[in-house]
Amino acid sequence: MNAPVLALLIPIIAILVSGFAIIYAIWAQNRERITAIQKGIDLSSYKLRRKNNPHASAKWGMLLVGIALGIIVGALINHYSSLSEPAVMISSILLFGGCGLLTYYFTIGVKQND
Repeated sequence: MNAPVLALLIPIIAILVSGFAIIYAIWAQNRERITAIQKGIDLSSYKLRRKNNPHASAKWGMLLVGIALGIIVGALINHYSSLSEPAVMISSILLFGGCGLLTYYFTIGVKQND
């Protein structure tokens, strides 16, 4: 099989397999609930979702702002230096994304735990 065809098939197969995995997970969860109902188990005590975090949007916002700053700083470093582009971009994105998460933790996360 030649490379262009293989390069086209890999994402298509990955998307199909991911879709089937999600559908199977939903089907298995539904079967579990039906079996629990048939056995007479009360589902009100069964936790269906995780605890809601009212500050989740702030966390994601700070992470995405950090990633955006990492992209900008990486592009500036790449433009004004002779360092390799992939190393600069990846390291700056991870560094600033981590800084965004640390900012969330020290501003909101610590107050939320108290």
